[in-house]
Amino acid sequence: MAVFRHPNTFLLFLIPGGIVGSVLTFSGLWGVPFLAAHHGLSTARASALASAVLVAWAVGGPIFGWFSDRIGRRKLLYLFGCAVSLAGWIVAFWVPSISITVLSLALLTAGFGSGCMVLTFAFAKESVPVRLSGTVTGAMNMGVMMGAMLLQPAVGWVLDSKWRGEMIDGVRYYGLDAYKTGFLLMLGWLALSLLLLFFTRETHCRQVG
Repeated sequence: MAVFRHPNTFLLFLIPGGIVGSVLTFSGLWGVPFLAAHHGLSTARASALASAVLVAWAVGGPIFGWFSDRIGRRKLLYLFGCAVSLAGWIVAFWVPSISITVLSLALLTAGFGSGCMVLTFAFAKESVPVRLSGTVTGAMNMGVMMGAMLLQPAVGWVLDSKWRGEMIDGVRYYGLDAYKTGFLLMLGWLALSLLLLFFTRETHCRQVG
């Protein structure tokens, strides 16, 4: 309760779920069947591309962290990364007749932009008194994991609700419209994350809580 009395921490609890949840929902579960079914990729190539998104995410994290420390800003870079991630996913899911090259670049951009979520922890720790540093870190980690925990089954529920009874090799085949509708949940939470970031208070990399 002491942690969530600070406005930044409540916002930062909700924000990273949309970012991390989108990456893990796509790369960890629904991305491979989507790429194979609607972009003609083999399972091996689709898996490689989904894994590359995770690599881009891993690369983006320390870069966002280092640059944030260097310029003394948290909010600005967090906004930039979240916006880049959202734009990348929108291009990947909604641009019609997209080439594999552009699709790959869009997905890698989304993954890299998602690296901004590492700023959550420093941003939150600077927003509360030092005595709450451990508690706020645990609370933020809950928010981070909440995204995948909710989005993965939610997207699956949408896909099942739009399933037309088609099966391929004993596996359910979902239409492109089903994937687009399911992925709207990811885009919606990401858009909310971007909006909520505008209401956070910049710490300038200093303890202000």
